[in-house]
Formats: sequence, C-alpha cells, structure tokens
Amino acid sequence: MSTTNNTNVPEAKEAMNRFKMEVANEIGVPLTNGYNGNLTSAQNGSVGGYMVKKMIEAQERQMAGK
Repeated sequence: MSTTNNTNVPEAKEAMNRFKMEVANEIGVPLTNGYNGNLTSAQNGSVGGYMVKKMIEAQERQMAGK
C-alpha cells in the first residue's frame, strides 16, 4: 500500500487549495497556483503549519460549542 498526499474528493481538494491560498495571503507568503519553487522551505512550511494551527483552533471551538 502506498501513501500519497492526494485528496480523492475533488471538492475537498478545491477547498484545501482555497484554504492554503487564504492562509498564505494572511501570513504574507507569495504562493501561486502552479510553480512555487522560488519559495523557501521555511515559507512553504509556515503555510502548512499555520493551516494546521487554524484547523486545530476551529476544532477546539467546535468542541467547546462555540
């Protein structure tokens, strides 16, 4: 069994891409649709890290009933 980073539901993939672009914009990373090889590992990592942080915060709010 191989593991991939692909999303099998097209709607979910689109939503994650929108979320990624929104987060990149919020933290000032010039992410584009397409090639992003000009970005540093730190820039790319900060986008992913902030996405996880926002998802955890949203889940915590949901669990707290807010």
